[in-house]
Amino acid sequence: MTERDWRVVNSGGSRRVVATKELPGERWLALLTAADCRVEIAQGDDILAASEIAAAFGDHVDAAIGQLTETWSAEMLGALRAAGAALYSQYAVGYDNVDVPAATHLGLPVGNTPGVLTKTTAQLAVALTFAATRRIAEGDRMMRAGAYHGWLPGLLLGTLIYRGTLGIVGAGRIGAAYARMMVEGHKMDLVYYDVRPNEQLANYMADYAAFLAAHGELPVTCRRAATLPELLGACDVVSIHAALTPETRHLIGAPELAAMKEEAVLVNASRGSLVHEAALVAHCRAHPRFRAGLDVYENEPAMAPGLAELDNVVVVPHLGSASTWAREGMATLASANVAAILQGWPVWPEARGLEDALPFLEDEEPPRAAPSIVNADDLGLPRLTAQAPTKEDPQ
Repeated sequence: MTERDWRVVNSGGSRRVVATKELPGERWLALLTAADCRVEIAQGDDILAASEIAAAFGDHVDAAIGQLTETWSAEMLGALRAAGAALYSQYAVGYDNVDVPAATHLGLPVGNTPGVLTKTTAQLAVALTFAATRRIAEGDRMMRAGAYHGWLPGLLLGTLIYRGTLGIVGAGRIGAAYARMMVEGHKMDLVYYDVRPNEQLANYMADYAAFLAAHGELPVTCRRAATLPELLGACDVVSIHAALTPETRHLIGAPELAAMKEEAVLVNASRGSLVHEAALVAHCRAHPRFRAGLDVYENEPAMAPGLAELDNVVVVPHLGSASTWAREGMATLASANVAAILQGWPVWPEARGLEDALPFLEDEEPPRAAPSIVNADDLGLPRLTAQAPTKEDPQ
């Protein structure tokens, strides 16, 4: 293997930060430069091995910005801490690849990037829903192959989900945003399954139902399912937005797929291992009217054998947060976590959504705080007490 190239920004900075990938935009580098950081950025598209990342720390490093595709184990975090680092900042909202308890034990803050990618990821889930239900990928392949010979009454018939029943598994920020997009746009009844009730979502749906009734339309309904099988059997579309934990791995397997409707649609833009991929392949082979839209995979970047050959599955390469605005925003939040902790600033009040991220993304002088440290309370890190006024949440 040839020696990797590293791009250096602000070579005279007194603090050293290692980034394992080039990140979009310039604001993230401006924030680190303003914090007197020398930034060393790995070049290339391949995933760095743990040994290569550890070697990059050298004799001393003040912080690292890493990726969801890397395993930040107790050993790796220990090496980071031993090199003098003050924190690890993840370029993602999820952090199931990070041993957070180990980081906490080491006294190492772990940053992430919530809020900024909520609507972008929800939008991708919507796109997968309609690509699957209206057989968009199949039609695209037909056109490119020159196999379209004229309109036919029965050509690539899809599913009309308008006024159908929508199920979301995991009613957090992204799941709730997806639910709103689908219910508002397509008047679907909503069933959600979550360990906690989402009263804000339920109240919003009740207000929307009242709005529809006031305009002479049939109102929508919203309810929380007591069990996962209850949701699966009731819904025309099921979209997964749960966090990946040991308990939720293979949350959707053969029994759960069998509980779904014959022509149901399953969407996963959360974590690949939430779905037993081999079971999904077998189910889609046996039930050609069943459809799936996938953005993530159990052994990413590989797909389960047979998945690529299935016409009733739409597959895209982990594009959930892939809008320019979101990806640049993620870089900004990841670097703002670094800049704040290295300068001894407090942590932003607990992040609730996009409104908490906007001051960091748009203000000429961003808050003197770390946007999101997932183990801040466990480490006893102080939080900013006076929060700046929030801005309108862009749609």
